[in-house]
Amino acid sequence: MIRKLLIANRGEIACRIMRTARSMGIATVAVYSDADAKALHTRSADEAVHIGPSPAAESYLVGEKIIAAAKETGAEAIHPGYGFLSENAAFAQAVSDAGLVWVGPKPASIEAMGLKDAAKERMIAAGVPVTPGYLGEDQSLERLTREAEAIGYPVLIKAVAGGGGKGMRKVDDPADFAASLESCQREAKASFGNDEVLLEKWITSPRHIEVQVFGDAHGNVVHLFERDCSLQRRHQKVIEEAPAPGMDEATRDEICAAAVRAAQAVNYEGAGTIEFIADASEGLRADRIFFMEMNTRLQVEHPVTEEITGVDLVEWQLRVASGEPIPLKQEELSINGHAIEARLYAEDPAKGFLPSTGRLDSLSLDDRWARIETGVEEGVSVSPFYVPMVAKIVVCDRDRDEAIEALKRTLRFSYVTPVRTNKGFLFECLDHPDFETANIDTGLIADAAETLIPPEKPSAGTADTAARRFLFDRFDFGEFDPLVDGLSSFRLNGSSQDTIRLWCDGEEFQTSPKRAQSLSNTFPSWDDGIIVTERGQDYVFWPQPPRHRAGASAADGAILAPMPGKVIAVDVSEGDAVTAGQRLMVLEAMKMEHALTAPFDGTVTGLEASVGGQVQVEAVLCVVEPGE
Repeated sequence: MIRKLLIANRGEIACRIMRTARSMGIATVAVYSDADAKALHTRSADEAVHIGPSPAAESYLVGEKIIAAAKETGAEAIHPGYGFLSENAAFAQAVSDAGLVWVGPKPASIEAMGLKDAAKERMIAAGVPVTPGYLGEDQSLERLTREAEAIGYPVLIKAVAGGGGKGMRKVDDPADFAASLESCQREAKASFGNDEVLLEKWITSPRHIEVQVFGDAHGNVVHLFERDCSLQRRHQKVIEEAPAPGMDEATRDEICAAAVRAAQAVNYEGAGTIEFIADASEGLRADRIFFMEMNTRLQVEHPVTEEITGVDLVEWQLRVASGEPIPLKQEELSINGHAIEARLYAEDPAKGFLPSTGRLDSLSLDDRWARIETGVEEGVSVSPFYVPMVAKIVVCDRDRDEAIEALKRTLRFSYVTPVRTNKGFLFECLDHPDFETANIDTGLIADAAETLIPPEKPSAGTADTAARRFLFDRFDFGEFDPLVDGLSSFRLNGSSQDTIRLWCDGEEFQTSPKRAQSLSNTFPSWDDGIIVTERGQDYVFWPQPPRHRAGASAADGAILAPMPGKVIAVDVSEGDAVTAGQRLMVLEAMKMEHALTAPFDGTVTGLEASVGGQVQVEAVLCVVEPGE
């Protein structure tokens, strides 16, 4: 068995791997960049090695530094987690060449599944169903145009080396094919250094079904059933569940058997996922489920499989990497219950899901009904250099309906402030009638986008609830309810008990605690405000207007840089009157342009930004003083 393990990753997956390693008596080594010097994974390991500057290209993606760290600390094995170098065959080979154990599949298996066209050819030979299409060597416009016509529109153009939705275009009209192909090839070349594409028939009601497989060095391969990852936004998974709703036993047997054949075709060892696209226009049927690709690593959504099978997949990875056989036979594996995972990100759905970096001043993720996988904690900052994941929230219950309710309940009783998150968006997804009835496909979020974005402002009822909470907290009535038991002449901010003035995101609310529902739960305080959650969305209410409170925050009218970047436009001057939503300036960051707007009507004061200036995250660029 491995005695010391280096984890070549960060955040929640590094913490997850450490937890299992520790339970097995395996010492752990973390690697960290400048941005992660005080990160949870850095402090949780037995040892930690600094590997470079914050950008991943200068730290977590530099294989030589990671191998050197393993040798320096005496680690015997390297676990890549997911992302970064996890599916890099050259790095896997370099680890083995250095005399270290690679916790993952053999480099040849990674290479075999790395290119989509070659992988599809191998799957056809193994008897795995694939989507009708073209994957030939002739990449001329003429040949691809003919093949698209033969397949029939709509068609999907996909980069053979692609992933994450990059180098992918749906084409509905033959007249758009040439331009779409050129755009796809250009993006694929920039992203993967390879502009070759394949064509596939577009599936009209697509569901993303994947099967967890596991192999060992003794020739054994098993599956651990399927997951449904159909709830996606721009090809990125949002909510995953296991088992797939609507999957009958006969279809499950066929798709899982196909996944095992796929793994056997590349002599697979370790954890892997076979991803399928299902045409669900007539429900899930075995003759309408087609191979897409194989992920030769542990998946972000692996906890839902662990929850329904009772298997620790990381433990299996470490045992198989140590030369042991798979701990269980196929007939010993079964499905118990239903599990759902939601990915909680620091991003603002109301602003196009813009990453919301900054300090997590107040963070509480309720674990009474959920398994929380996180790599952050209260008081740390969300870095702009990496995917802004706060946590994965995983629930498992007797059936799908109960699992949905448990996850919604967890979102209602969790809070994150002042960093914006997609928590309310996740709640709306779970509460959508089509999701509740499992009438889902990969287009659900795009089709229902307007109904899934939580309102930026709280409802009047939520404001009234905040007022009632302020009444209790500020005057410590204990069990005595002044609204029921007859307290007279109560005043707050110069108002009678009938009306209390509160502020949320710079907007004034005239609230009535008498209208509020009876309070049976505490509401957390932050600074001098109170956090109230409505349908998973967090709102902070203050007893004073922004200009009367100490400190600068977005709620005060202070315009903060959401991440490090360069100011490329300033549209206002000191003293200008502005209206809510008016563009103030533009920041270029993370290869994107971000417009910063006025939060409310007011006057620009304290303008610090200038065109061409470099700013750090949370720098105050200007302040909008609210009008009287």
